[in-house]
Amino acid sequence: MALRALVGRPGRSSRRRFGGDGGWRSALLSVLGAALLTVLAGQAMAQASPAVSGNPAATDYSIVGTGWLGRTLGLKDEWGIRLGGLWLADGNLVAAGGAVPGGLTANQALFIGLHLDADKMVGWKGASFGFQFLQFNGSDVNGDTNAQAGSITGYNSIVSVAPYNRTELLEAWYLQDMIKDVLSLRIGRVVPTYDFGNVLRPVALADPSQNIPAVSGLLWTPVFVNGSMIGAMTGYYNPANGVTLNFSSTKNFYVNLGAYDGNRAHGVQTGLAPPMFNGNWFNIGEVGVNWLLGEGNHPGQFGIGLWRQTGVLTARNISEDGTGGFYLFGSQRIVKNINPKVTGSSISGFFQVGANSSQTLPITQYYGAGLTVFSPFGDRPSDSMGVGIALSRLNQNLFQQQSELMFQAYYQALVIDSIFLQPTVTYIPTPGLSPTLPGALTTTLRLTVLF
Repeated sequence: MALRALVGRPGRSSRRRFGGDGGWRSALLSVLGAALLTVLAGQAMAQASPAVSGNPAATDYSIVGTGWLGRTLGLKDEWGIRLGGLWLADGNLVAAGGAVPGGLTANQALFIGLHLDADKMVGWKGASFGFQFLQFNGSDVNGDTNAQAGSITGYNSIVSVAPYNRTELLEAWYLQDMIKDVLSLRIGRVVPTYDFGNVLRPVALADPSQNIPAVSGLLWTPVFVNGSMIGAMTGYYNPANGVTLNFSSTKNFYVNLGAYDGNRAHGVQTGLAPPMFNGNWFNIGEVGVNWLLGEGNHPGQFGIGLWRQTGVLTARNISEDGTGGFYLFGSQRIVKNINPKVTGSSISGFFQVGANSSQTLPITQYYGAGLTVFSPFGDRPSDSMGVGIALSRLNQNLFQQQSELMFQAYYQALVIDSIFLQPTVTYIPTPGLSPTLPGALTTTLRLTVLF
């Protein structure tokens, strides 16, 4: 998830564009070219996918993509080896206001994931291994995508801090089920946002027709990591090294505990650095429940968590000995079968709240909410559309602007099989970078290819 830099960037009024007109045309052609290639390969891809989050690689650790890549290479599921991938590409325009009015940027992120089921492979009961590779390339002429809009929180989560071109091992873990479907332990290099504060986690029930797919397709950072933890919580594209314990006594209740190296809060690019255990820790715990509500058995979920970061944290000549906070989130399906042409069409909502006691993290309080309509029009079961609002209270030790407010709306359309195209519009009336910046209106065109 995008972690905005604490070093303030002066507002820019220049109209220079990413890579010049030729660079922008090349970026757009790469997106359209990829769409054409995936259409040509469509018959070999997986069947139509449900709605996905704005960044599926930041939502679920089980395996990235659909596994089509492995099957195409001859791997069989019964062997216990699954190989899949995900490609994200987008173009962004600051249509008005912000730090760089008229600024254009393009970004892409390629994920390749390998999942090994040791039980199927060698009879090692309850054991599995996961690896994920990331290649990210982002543009930063006149500032990265979020900086051009003057956003501290991050209206586009594909971009985090520099460097904006990176090759890294995002995941490498060993998971052991100690009690099947009840207690498991995962050790290694992981993305903690899969297990903590994950409001986008699909709600899966025994009756598949009742499931909620990824709760929203919003693209901004705080839907993936609660804004109050930005700067401390590790995730895409700076993972953590440590231990995650998952306990679920029933299908409706869970407890997750995690202890990870806490060097991200100390300025270390953990995605590019080897494991580092030097006494700085990020500890977190979460309790959650899910339920079916009313005569329509509408599914919902709720989670609450506490976290603590250790070590001396510094920013702008301010220091503190550790910090911590809390967060909570929930989602609920409101109504079902709104589109007579698609069984299971529905409307769902979600909310997020978080706060910390930090003097050095960029955001002290965060409030977010959104609505998503699944299968809104015609005979298109995998389309979705949604809106969201995000309010971040900024740390007054670091920023002059008191808060950053964002509104975002999108339509996510299935092009073919597991390929989605998503136009998104974001309005930021109070960009956090500077109180003198005008409100920013941005547009994003995101291509998501699962394979």
